[in-house]
Amino acid sequence: MKANYDFSKAKRNPYAKRLKRSITIRLDNETIEYFKRLAVKSELPYQSLINLYLRDCAANSRELAMDILRQGPGVEVLAPAALRKEVAAQLKAALEQY
Repeated sequence: MKANYDFSKAKRNPYAKRLKRSITIRLDNETIEYFKRLAVKSELPYQSLINLYLRDCAANSRELAMDILRQGPGVEVLAPAALRKEVAAQLKAALEQY
């Protein structure tokens, strides 16, 4: 190993903006199992499927139609069945494009 290196002629990585970064996201078990089942069918890793789905939503400026239930003053939660149905439909449409 050298004591000093000359980086004066170095070039920036042109793909640096396209790199993925690691984050923590909390998903319910049903969602994870859904993507894992799709992963088996499509032979892609389930995390890649989740990324493809989210990228497609962002690229097409999709907004999730949320059914919101009020449970007490100021507390809102998503209706799980309605949300799963909507997400499943959007994922199916996104995967058909690939």
